[in-house]
Amino acid sequence: MDPGNWATSLAGGAQFNYTLLPVVVLASFAGIVLQYLALKLGIATGRDLAQACRDHFTPGVNVVLWITCEIAITACDLAEVIGSAIALNLLFGLPLMYGTCVTVVDVLFILFLQDKGFRLIEILVLALILVVGGSFLIEIILSRPDLEQMFCSCLPSMEILRNPNMLYTAIGILGATVMPHNLYLHSAICQTRNFEPTKEGRKQAIFYATLDSTFALMCALFINAAILIVSAAVFYRGGYFKVAEIQDAYKLLSPLLGTGVASFLFALALLASGQNSTLTGTLAGQIVMEGFLNLRIHPSLRRLTTRLLAILPAVFVTIIAGEDTTARLLILSQVILSLQLSFVVIPLVFFTGNRNKMGYFVNTLGLSLLSWTLAILIVVLNGWLLVGTLQTGFWNKKFHFP
Repeated sequence: MDPGNWATSLAGGAQFNYTLLPVVVLASFAGIVLQYLALKLGIATGRDLAQACRDHFTPGVNVVLWITCEIAITACDLAEVIGSAIALNLLFGLPLMYGTCVTVVDVLFILFLQDKGFRLIEILVLALILVVGGSFLIEIILSRPDLEQMFCSCLPSMEILRNPNMLYTAIGILGATVMPHNLYLHSAICQTRNFEPTKEGRKQAIFYATLDSTFALMCALFINAAILIVSAAVFYRGGYFKVAEIQDAYKLLSPLLGTGVASFLFALALLASGQNSTLTGTLAGQIVMEGFLNLRIHPSLRRLTTRLLAILPAVFVTIIAGEDTTARLLILSQVILSLQLSFVVIPLVFFTGNRNKMGYFVNTLGLSLLSWTLAILIVVLNGWLLVGTLQTGFWNKKFHFP
């Protein structure tokens, strides 16, 4: 969960009603399958995905894969910076510029948590997810969505491929849900489990890790769907189709729902989701650098570098274009994540289908077909978006990006 989810789902609901709800569901399903492959690779081989790439590919290929992953981590960090700054502005009135700079402070907090052990981080992430989930459960109850219309929209529409604006937002939802660097992270942290290094021990570890992962992603599915449903039920139904900024949504929620608590819960959940994804982004960055390059640098230096790379474009856009352009930047960051996804999914599917690497735990024929279908679908959708963007022009007026 990160603020990028908010931007894509808010834009999807306000502009297209419930049409993109199937995209949220299918993206979450893809996430469940790919996270399963990642944890299975880690537990079965004792190597995370970055290490497996370093073992198999040439140094040149590994550098390319590392760079693409670093781009994804920076894009995700950009969303966290903007989302947290917006939340601080909504809750405490802190100007967006200052809030962006304050996000550097989380470096010290994360380093403190890492020294206390990984289980404490897991507990904190769970607590943050519960805050976000609980807030949006209340929001859904208050918004009273049209259940019949919502369920009638459960099947994907071909309009998503024909409408450039809808496809752009759909790709953003995919990138926000299946974050590429989290697959590297998951293949590493699953190895922190206590299990016997035997076939039976690994089978049991994979089983319980799959339960954990699936439960977490089902929570994420609920939250992502809830954001889109609330946006459709409140803004689209109310005729506010051009709600683009998170700040606009915050201001409109209370008047439209008739209670001030709606906006407060909205801002609180936004802050929680930003801090949640900051934790996972920091851990993923360290795993990726060590795995691909066998290079270990001090965590504070690593974290500060990534955060500064994210803060610079956020501050630049805020100064040049104003605070009302943050939604564009948020959605763009999630599209960048989706574009990087192919560089992660293809090696992951290849490795888990390789009997020499996986042995007993190699993918079954059915799982291999499903995994390669997902990988090809991700490549095709991203390719379709790129072709459409090049033909129309990224900032062409035909593309009314939220």
